[in-house]
Amino acid sequence: MKKLGLLLVILSGALLLYATVDFPLWGDPSSPASLHVSPRYIEKTMEETSVPNIVTAVLADYRGFDTMFETTVIFGAGVVCFLLLRVLGGEEGDHYYRHLPTGVTIHVKGAKGKSLSGEFERIDMLWTPYDLVIKTACRIMIPFIQIYALYVIAHGHHSPGGGFQGGVILGASVILLAISQNLRTALRRIGEKTVGILCAIGVFIYAGTGALCLALGRNFLDYAALASVLGTDPVTARSHGILIVETGVGIAVMATMIWIYNNVSSAGRYDEGL
Repeated sequence: MKKLGLLLVILSGALLLYATVDFPLWGDPSSPASLHVSPRYIEKTMEETSVPNIVTAVLADYRGFDTMFETTVIFGAGVVCFLLLRVLGGEEGDHYYRHLPTGVTIHVKGAKGKSLSGEFERIDMLWTPYDLVIKTACRIMIPFIQIYALYVIAHGHHSPGGGFQGGVILGASVILLAISQNLRTALRRIGEKTVGILCAIGVFIYAGTGALCLALGRNFLDYAALASVLGTDPVTARSHGILIVETGVGIAVMATMIWIYNNVSSAGRYDEGL
């Protein structure tokens, strides 16, 4: 089976490399993209969307349908990770906490309906290496990281940034809390159910915006339809529509990152973490 898999990988790679022969040369001014698509976006983006950042306009407006499915793929990755790793009912059984530096394993017996959070906190204090500098520095940094992430999402129209970048930074701030403190501390800030709901909400904001455009008599994700709702002209409405869907992307990316980290770091048990 391994040999067959290796053969398939080699053949697929060779096919992809062979196909690159038909690609235009890097930076070729006579390539199809340079003759039509790129000039169209460069010349018309500001006029049609009022967005100085051409990349954001292309991703969230001109190519918005594709980006919506990219966001859905990210959401799907979180769902699959949950389905494959999550161990349900872990809080009601026995728990084993292994201290990695020494290899010592602590067995905590649990009873149905009994909360073990106090025991886990005591174990964290006794067995998890404590570093005052790291924990304090991270607690100070995290709010500033989150503020910067919101800036990246909101200012993606005018500078490098957007929903994907801002969502990653937001997710990283929560993961930093889980790494510098412990997983249970992070779960108290944003629980498992909240993360799952936020993942779905992010995708719903994006798809719902497109559905609203349809309901208003325009094409799917044609943000000019929002002009009557937002009380602006069609061009400004497209700019605001981009911000709305970028916000949805940021929420979905943030929540999916946290969801995947929580399941992978604790093997789906949500009782230890890294």
